[in-house]
Amino acid sequence: MASHYEMFPAVVTRVEQLTPLIKRFTFKRQDGQNFPRFSGGSHIIVKMNEQLSNAYSLMSCTQDLSTYQVCVRKDVEGKGGSVFMHDQCNEGCEIQISEPKNLFPLAETGNKHILIAGGIGITPFLPQMDELAARGAEYELHYAYRSPEHAALLDELTQKHAGHVFSYVDSEGSMLNLDELISSQPKGTHVYVCGPKPMIDAVIDCCNKHRYRDEYIHWEQFASTVPEDGEAFTVVLAKSNQEIEVQSNQTILQAIETLNIDVECLCREGVCGTCETAILEGEAEHFDQYLSDAEKASQKSMMICVSRAKGKKLVLDL
Repeated sequence: MASHYEMFPAVVTRVEQLTPLIKRFTFKRQDGQNFPRFSGGSHIIVKMNEQLSNAYSLMSCTQDLSTYQVCVRKDVEGKGGSVFMHDQCNEGCEIQISEPKNLFPLAETGNKHILIAGGIGITPFLPQMDELAARGAEYELHYAYRSPEHAALLDELTQKHAGHVFSYVDSEGSMLNLDELISSQPKGTHVYVCGPKPMIDAVIDCCNKHRYRDEYIHWEQFASTVPEDGEAFTVVLAKSNQEIEVQSNQTILQAIETLNIDVECLCREGVCGTCETAILEGEAEHFDQYLSDAEKASQKSMMICVSRAKGKKLVLDL
């Protein structure tokens, strides 16, 4: 499997503590060149070392390619990447940055665009709001967060997009009424959501309730959606002529790595596509965000970092 991404040696030029749990990192290329162009909603892979790499939404200005910026929320129960970024990635730190890819683009047309963010899910909307403003489009951001100290970037957004930003603070009893918001929009409105899985599920369910067509509902989530109570199954590696058991608390990738078989995977979250593997026999239960619905239904390939077997056995082209 060839890499889906070109990587660039980069250096951290600035680290800002935005909230108790969120830091903003600014990167420059080590060769002094500009980064590739990107559109709002794009993500990059930040490769910290040989063991740690994560996907993060780009939040910097699409017109200034001298730097890239991302926000990282510290998650002590995660895979370790966010803790590394917070505790060890300081100004001057050298890392690898991938070219950008966009799995969460703005619709090219639409009467209105409603952006719904929860917590760290605010990040992809910063460049998207700039794009919508430049288009002269009608748009609103609805931003929910736990308490005032967790309102990352709110001041920047309200200054830049006055009249377009609406905030909801859990600790102050200010709640976002999804049903009222989504039901009151004009026909042809696009709805975008990025945040915790319960919020994403609630927005999708509400849009479906009010008969939004699928192409008008957009979401992004980097945290894993793999169920914790999955069944164990067998994977046969056709090229390697090996058979392994994948336990209920393991991913296929983790099981394969115990055999010291080299499989490239940058994100381990089902978003980058680097671990895409052909399915020779069996069916996969897909949990990635990279493949389209049609590609998932075809059962030709899967992302082994998050997706699992539907039955008791899978044969993979590895």
